[in-house]
Amino acid sequence: MPISPVESATASQKTVPWVPRWRTLLGSVAFTRDPIGRLNGILSDYGDTVGVYLGGVRPGIVTRDPALVQHILQKNHRRYLKSDLTHGLIRYLGRGLLTNEGADWLRQRRLIQPGFHRQRLAGLTRLMQTAAEEWTAELTARTATPDGTAVVDIHEAMTRVAFRIVARATFSASLSEAEGERLADILTRIQAFYVRTVRQPYLRPWFRARGSYRHHDVLSRELRELIRGYIRQRRQHPPTDPAQAPDDLLQMLLDTRYEDTGEPMQENQLLDEVNILLVAGHETSANALSWMFYLLARHPAVADNVRTEMNSVLAGRPPEFSDLPKLPYSMYVVQETLRLYPPAWILDRVALEDDEFQGQPIPKGTLFSLYLYGLHHHTALWPDAEEFRPERFAPGAAPVVPTYGYLPFGGGPRLCVGNHFALTEIQLVLLETLRHFSIEPATDTPPVLMPLVTLRPQGELPLRFRKG
Repeated sequence: MPISPVESATASQKTVPWVPRWRTLLGSVAFTRDPIGRLNGILSDYGDTVGVYLGGVRPGIVTRDPALVQHILQKNHRRYLKSDLTHGLIRYLGRGLLTNEGADWLRQRRLIQPGFHRQRLAGLTRLMQTAAEEWTAELTARTATPDGTAVVDIHEAMTRVAFRIVARATFSASLSEAEGERLADILTRIQAFYVRTVRQPYLRPWFRARGSYRHHDVLSRELRELIRGYIRQRRQHPPTDPAQAPDDLLQMLLDTRYEDTGEPMQENQLLDEVNILLVAGHETSANALSWMFYLLARHPAVADNVRTEMNSVLAGRPPEFSDLPKLPYSMYVVQETLRLYPPAWILDRVALEDDEFQGQPIPKGTLFSLYLYGLHHHTALWPDAEEFRPERFAPGAAPVVPTYGYLPFGGGPRLCVGNHFALTEIQLVLLETLRHFSIEPATDTPPVLMPLVTLRPQGELPLRFRKG
């Protein structure tokens, strides 16, 4: 007989310490406001793997043990799927690679994977560089002031840059500024609402009564219809000469056929996949770029190191795809940013059947929260874990990057399909920006973390850019 989550929790209490239900219930509001701070405190008190009651209601295991994370994501991944905490996003984002499971997920992954191969990525580098140059041109206009500086909300700016890149990679055209801003606003509202329903499940009846679910369903439909318009426009006006077809991800998905049937994707499935690519492709990159420039503003010596390397390799010209491997320090900066501020800061999995880890039973139905932020800041894995030190990722650095202690794009078979796309995009925007500008803090107030589905800053993140 299947074991319920509550029974799973009871069985696991023999080996895993548990935070009392009353404590998590009383702290649920504080957890909603500062989940990272609360999780850090709990793990500091109880150890690297601990049982909690989400919202004081639902039992689950939180872990920052890299061996257990590897067991779940890689070594025994077939026994674990994403839980309903992720599947709930299907209501708003559709059943794409992020939310799909099982044979359907694998079938879609095999269709989409070729769009992110290295050869295709080389062809997308030019559009990434063009978007980066448009961003620096905007900055040049804004810094045409007596002191040659401009204060910029970097998260708002990087959201626009990331939208341009992923929209052009997907549609061979950018969303309009108005569409981009509306899409970003919809995604923020949906994320904030959905995460609150997960962290405070006892409020769901109240959300239903006041129409919050219906309101966010309307927002979701608006998001989907915007993207559907681009798909139908392409299908209704196909190129007369196949050789003239756009070289973008949408055309790849339109042209691809399933191996078993020879049929193309139906419109709704295509819509789901494009929706996920567009949403995930801009959100994670925008956040990573924002945090990276925030860190560089506070560590000018690191920015100087990037410029020194860049000048020695590029001699003032823009980078090309073939130049990127010759600029390793700039990639260390990207990697260290993703360590300190992982875009996907927590993952969920549920055990499909009974399992064990290091002799400890894991009953069927056990819910796991894999705390990636905790892994990336674990002092036993990362000396001076809170320090920004890109050199950690250099070959021969000691200690070596811990196995399954660094997972900015997840791990195992469900490693993010767009990880190389994102790394290339972030590195190019970094290089182009530092080629023209220095960055300084615009305020002494540290940013507040906003851990929704992704890890973003709360409110504005102002930085001062100086020409030259």
